[in-house]
Parts: sequence; C-alpha cells; structure tokens
Amino acid sequence: MKIKVFGAAGGEVTGSAYLIETANAKVMIDAGMFQGGKRTEEKNKLPEGVDPRSLDALLLTHAHLDHTGRVPLLLKYGFKNSIYATSATLDLAEIVLQDSARIQLQDTERKNRYHPEQHFEALYVPEDLKNFRSQSKIVDLHERFDVAEGISAKFYEAGHMLGSASIELTVEEKGRTAVIVFSGDLGPYEQPIVRPFELLKDADVVFLESTYGNRNHRSYSETIKEFEEIIYQAFEKKGKILIPAFAIGRTQHILYQLAILFFQNKVPPFPVIVDSPMAIEAGKVFVHHPDLFDEETVSLRKQGVFPLDRTWFKFTTSVEESKQLNDLKGPCAILAGAGMCNGGRIQHHLKFNLPNTSTQVLIVGYQGYGSLGRLLVDGAREVKIHGEKIQVRAKVHTLNGFSAHAGQNDLLKWFSTLAAAKPKVLLTHGENLEREALASQIVKDYGLKPMLPELNQVIEI
Repeated sequence: MKIKVFGAAGGEVTGSAYLIETANAKVMIDAGMFQGGKRTEEKNKLPEGVDPRSLDALLLTHAHLDHTGRVPLLLKYGFKNSIYATSATLDLAEIVLQDSARIQLQDTERKNRYHPEQHFEALYVPEDLKNFRSQSKIVDLHERFDVAEGISAKFYEAGHMLGSASIELTVEEKGRTAVIVFSGDLGPYEQPIVRPFELLKDADVVFLESTYGNRNHRSYSETIKEFEEIIYQAFEKKGKILIPAFAIGRTQHILYQLAILFFQNKVPPFPVIVDSPMAIEAGKVFVHHPDLFDEETVSLRKQGVFPLDRTWFKFTTSVEESKQLNDLKGPCAILAGAGMCNGGRIQHHLKFNLPNTSTQVLIVGYQGYGSLGRLLVDGAREVKIHGEKIQVRAKVHTLNGFSAHAGQNDLLKWFSTLAAAKPKVLLTHGENLEREALASQIVKDYGLKPMLPELNQVIEI
C-alpha cells in the first residue's frame, strides 16, 4: 500500500491532495488548488502520474478551494466515479468551483486578448463541472461506507467550517488491515457557529494539518474584545473598515460577531456591506444546514441574532453596486474576497482606500506567502494593485483569533486520543517552521517522531 502526497507538503500550506493506492484500488483524498504567489499557482495541474480515469473514488474533507480546486481538472480529464463528501460540503463546493471556473475562463480570455499569439488555455471552465453533482454522493457523519475494493471510510466532525470532516480510512490488503486518518483542516475548539472537532481513538497512520503548528491563537474572548475596540474606534473616526474574508466560513463568522455587537448595543449599528456574490450564496447554504450549528448559535438564532438570514446587513451582487461603494462615507464596513487579497473585489477597495489614514484593514485569516494580504500583514508601506503602486497609509490589524485553523494546543488535543496507538504521524498543510515546531512538541509529549513529507513523496505503509 502506498500514499502519494500531491500537495500541502514540503512547506506548502495549500494544494491538499493524497492518493491511496493498493493492489486493487486507487482513492484520492482532496484535490486542492495551490494558492499564493505566481510560482505557487504554477503547480496547479494534474497530480504527477495520476490518470483520473483510473481513480475509484474521490473523498473531500471540506469545500475550501485549497482542498477542492483541482476537482474540475480530474473531471475534465476523465474521472467518472463517485465524489464523497458531506451534504454541506457538496453544496458549498459547487459554489466555490463554479466561481473558480468562471475566474479561470475570464483570466484566460483576458490573456488571449492581450497576447493572442500565445493561445492560453484555461485550467478548466464551467463546462468541466457539468457532472459534478451527478457524481457526488452525500456522506453522513459516523456512518461507515465502502469506497472501493478493500477500502471503507467514516467521516467525523472537524470543526473547521460548515460540513468539514476528518476522514478515517480502513484499508485491507493481502490479509492486513491499516487505519489511516486524515485530519483535514481542524478548527479552533472555541470557534462559533459550527460544532467543535471530534476526537478519534485509533489509527496506524495519521496525516495531521499544521497550519498553526508553532503557536496558539489568542483566546477567543480577547480577540472579540480587540475586534470590538477596533470597530468602535473606526466608528468614532468615521472611517472605512475593510475586511478581506474568505467567502465561505470567515465572512459568516465576522457577520455573526458584528450582529452580536449591534444586538448587545456595544457598538452603534452602522452600514455593513457584504460585497461578495459567493459569500451571499454561501450564506444561503448555512441557513439550509442548521443541524450543523453549535448550541450557542442555535440559541442566538432563536433570539433573532443570525445575520445570515439576510435581515441585518446589505448584500451587493453587481459590479456597479460594488463600484458605488467608493462613494460610501464612513463609518462603514466592507467585507469582500479574496481572503488573501490576491484577487476579487477586495483589491478594488484596497486600491481606493489604502492611501487614507482613516481606513482600518482587518486581516482575519491566514495569508499565504507571496499574497497581497501577507505583504500588508508584514507591514509593507507600498503595494502594487492592478499594476499600480499604492501607498499604504491605512492601519492594518491582524486578528489571528478569528482563524478557522486550530492552534498548537488544539492540534495536540485532537491528536492526544490517537497517540496511545503509536501511529506513524505525517505533518502536512503547514510551512516548515510550523511543521517543525509541532513535530518537536509531539516528540516531547508522546515520544513519536513525525515525518515531514515533501511534495510528490511516496509513503510506503
């Protein structure tokens, strides 16, 4: 039995993709897109040596693009078998992938207009997703199901986003059985809206994410306090608050906290605009899956504190509406994607507002190396947007406590119940400093030395 690591390895956070190969079956876990700078995104192609026509199944941990963004490539090149995921993941992935395909097509058309002699081809287009739904099969948590000959699976709550799951594979080959666990992306235990991650009890092999493997986030209560202070200061200064946010998960999280602040009269209500068609569609999916909410969210919703019902804030869809936000006077807040600021409507808002000292920029999620968001976090005083040099006079705040990724303590908490089985541990989905720090802590706490796989490495089980 072999496991090939086709992404989120070698210090890369994005591009998650694994191939489990036995004598009788080939199954993939995730098929994510690489995100970040140009050199990183050049890796977005079919995994090396993989013929999509030979795959027996594809299992998805959750809907984010860095875990699903190469699914259309598999479909484009002949993958015909089942795609397994939770109902919410499939609903959200369809939104994410249609948006990605549209962007791929638009970007390619633009390149060909300027350089017709080069005949650029889109990575994939909307047409490549025509069979996504018909090939999809809904998975319920805790229900074991057969994936391929000798391989069965069970999904568990991962607490990262709506519908996210950790996956437990049981693989039988030549009279031997191995239990392989993929953590997927794990959420902080305190994260609102979704239920916290579940603890698994047994494994021979564990693939554990390590996005924040070298540190812990501030306590959630401290983060909310700082968030409240920033929002109130911006209100007092009558400035604009720009919040680059992933359309799925983070946007809903921020709206949820703003609604609570307004509801509790801690900050006077002011205009909040969600300038993201994809976030609006994602909000509808959240409303359709209340069974996945945590107890606090269920309770608050009964009191009317649930912004995703579209009663609290303004939502813009058209480009014209988005452009009109340039004329909007503060205090106001604008949430838009992309979450790493490397595309989308947030770039237009940053371009227009970064030179203003009254602007507050709230970075509330992970910023990949080479991204515009990472430059802002690192204190750049000048950035380039749409080919223009833009002065950064706005105040940039980083609130890691809003992260949808577990910090080191929560990662260790999730692993603690598996450690007794003395599994082989592989740390992925983290930059090298983060992986090395988490590995050191696992050695210290459990006497197990994790592997740090490289991109395209083959793991023999």
